[in-house]
Amino acid sequence: MASFHVADASEYLAITGWGIEDVKLAKKAWVFAGQQCKKFCISPVNYEIDVHAMSSEKLPFILPAVFTIGPKITASGGAEADKKELEKQLLLYAKLIAPLDTSTSHVHELVKGIIEGETRVLAAELTMEEIFKGTKSFKLQVFDKVQLELNQFGLIIYNANVKQLVDVPGHEYFSYLGQKTQQDAVNQAKVDVADARMRGEVGAKKRDGLTRQNAAKVDAETKVLSVQQMGQGLKEEAKVKAEVQVFENAREADIAAAKAELAMKKAGWDKQAKVAEVEAAKAVAIREAELQMEVERKNAMRQTEKLKAEQLSKATVKYETQVQESNAQFYSRQKAAEAALFEQMRAADARKAQADAKFFEQKMGEDARLYAKQKEAESLALVGKAKSEYVASMLQALGGNYHALRDYLMIDAGMYTEMARINAGAVNGMQPKISIWSNGGGADGTVNAGGESAAGNALQQMSGVFKMLPPLLSTVHEQTGMGPPAWLGTLQKDDSAGKIE
Repeated sequence: MASFHVADASEYLAITGWGIEDVKLAKKAWVFAGQQCKKFCISPVNYEIDVHAMSSEKLPFILPAVFTIGPKITASGGAEADKKELEKQLLLYAKLIAPLDTSTSHVHELVKGIIEGETRVLAAELTMEEIFKGTKSFKLQVFDKVQLELNQFGLIIYNANVKQLVDVPGHEYFSYLGQKTQQDAVNQAKVDVADARMRGEVGAKKRDGLTRQNAAKVDAETKVLSVQQMGQGLKEEAKVKAEVQVFENAREADIAAAKAELAMKKAGWDKQAKVAEVEAAKAVAIREAELQMEVERKNAMRQTEKLKAEQLSKATVKYETQVQESNAQFYSRQKAAEAALFEQMRAADARKAQADAKFFEQKMGEDARLYAKQKEAESLALVGKAKSEYVASMLQALGGNYHALRDYLMIDAGMYTEMARINAGAVNGMQPKISIWSNGGGADGTVNAGGESAAGNALQQMSGVFKMLPPLLSTVHEQTGMGPPAWLGTLQKDDSAGKIE
């Protein structure tokens, strides 16, 4: 049901299946039923590629390169954000590259395609001279471009080595460039040899002329120097005499200044002595005044303390007296408040007793009324029970005839008499309109004396029905305002009643 898997130092475990949302990466883990575990190697791999590219001058060349590429693995240190980013890159590698066999050409073609594409794009922006002279910068640019594309697969370039550029067969640019450089070096060597020979001959002639010029110059400078030294000696002698005279004058001036300064200092010292004497006398007087002020301040403080003590004692006595009086007033007020409270409590107890008595009285009255109602209900129940037993016995005596029992009960209760009274009261004061209709023949509807056959009697009955219709329709019209249907006829509008057209 479960197995424990451990990866090597250069391997990782990729686990998918039950309980795992996407892919779980680990170095060791338990693999349960419903899960799959696959080991993948994280060792970097060398990719040797000959990139065929073309410069901006449309000159083709071959760039041999060796790239060491592998997955980004989690670092042991660093910030938490860096660790999460590396785990994300390793997860990309486990999803996209690890399922492929590194021994096949799939991964090689993928990496080769990225390197060739970025190298060609970069080379198309540079000239052949820039590529050749800036191999280091070109390598760094290729490295950055390829790394940017490999990030989406979780891969990183550990090392990149770009070899010397190689000519494409049929385009010997570097060969011609080498021959040109070699020929330039030979020509430069010849120019350097001729230049050295010329500088040697010219230099020898210059040295001979310079030797003669320098000899004549030295002789002239020797004569000028002797004359200058004589004039300098006379000048120095006059200078020394002048300096001696200036020094003597300066000494006399210094002596005069020293005497004046000494006199000023003596005057200052005399002034300071006199000032010191005056200051000493004034200081003594000030000190005496300060001491007198201190004595007076002490006397004032003593008087103040004495007054404070007297006032404090008086205030203390007054305070204690007021406190005693306040306590006495508070005690009397407290006792009065307690007495009032006691009276209120007694009054409240009395009111409560009265309320309890009234409530008890009301409760007794309600209980009495409830008892009376209960007894009344019991009596009604007994009466109803007796009536039901009476009705049952009557129904049994009448043989179960419900209609006979109803009639008996209505007669016994005077129901018919009450109904007659109510009906009489209802028709009291009514003025009914009575119409008498005559349609010929005997008024009483009897047959003629001459006698008629049975067929005549049937016709008379039919004629009697039709004789009844006019007064009936007239009465309905008067009571409701509704007339007969059109197919039956219409009533006349005159006062003579009873004719249908």
